[in-house]
Amino acid sequence: MTDGGFSVRSMSWKDTAMINICDLDLIGKTLSEGKLRMHISRDYYGGKIVDDGEALRMMKQSSIINLAGKRAVEIALANKMAAEQAVRLIEGVPFLMIYKFSY
Repeated sequence: MTDGGFSVRSMSWKDTAMINICDLDLIGKTLSEGKLRMHISRDYYGGKIVDDGEALRMMKQSSIINLAGKRAVEIALANKMAAEQAVRLIEGVPFLMIYKFSY
């Protein structure tokens, strides 16, 4: 696993699959920027530990994707799942939310 892998929490509701993926080393950290505080909790992001390939597979199969961390966001951007302009930095840590709509 590259740099410790990723922590993934997956959920489903009706026909919608949602995953939260973060760089494993971010679990438990709290980031601040002005009035904004983001706690990367085990409750929200914690779960299965996966490598890059498994993280990408799960991203491709999910309708809603919440990403935290440089490596997690880079996988999505490198695979053209989102535009770089959609990435939000908090204390230099990238965050990205992806919603896939089907008709």
